Amino acid sequence: MKNVRKAAILVLLLAGLFIISAGIVYAQEEGESETDIETTDTEGATTLGEASDENKTLVILGCALAIGLAGIASAIGLALAGSSAVAVTAEKPELFSKCLILQVLPMTQSVYGLLTAILLMMGAGLLGGGDAIVTPLMGIGAVWIGLAVGLTGTSAINQGMVASSSISAVARNPDVVSKGIIFTVMPETIAIFGLLVGILLMVGLGLL
Repeated sequence: MKNVRKAAILVLLLAGLFIISAGIVYAQEEGESETDIETTDTEGATTLGEASDENKTLVILGCALAIGLAGIASAIGLALAGSSAVAVTAEKPELFSKCLILQVLPMTQSVYGLLTAILLMMGAGLLGGGDAIVTPLMGIGAVWIGLAVGLTGTSAINQGMVASSSISAVARNPDVVSKGIIFTVMPETIAIFGLLVGILLMVGLGLL
């Protein structure tokens, strides 16, 4: 339990660090945007392209938030469930497949983070060689989208705890595996809500 608390605190500290970094970058972008307004009309097109490229760094930060936070949480959840799975299969090898199904469930949050990162990269033209124009609103929006998906993805830690208990229950009664899967899936709904909000924001911002 202490390790879980330490892991949760670490995730929150990383999130805070990313938020501070995003704020600094956004402040720099705002200052540069005000300077760009003072350029001549002949340099306007070039300045717009350069500003777009700089705003894409915020999109990259959003991608890092989404996959980074969700990935860390999934790794912790997998470790919690995996510890119980190893102990059970050591005594009852025939339960390997059932334990594996329960143990792998906390990985889905990192999949949501990966999906979010890919969609953000596509919307910003970072995949496929597109020349999409990324505005400051899109850039900072991508940061908050990544943060929303990443933080809701920390539900993988709690999911790993439920999966661990379910694996212990399967060791006593293998017939309860389906019920254990249902219980284990429930914490994941929070991450699904975060992914849904992220996709809706991407549509609203024009990233999709």
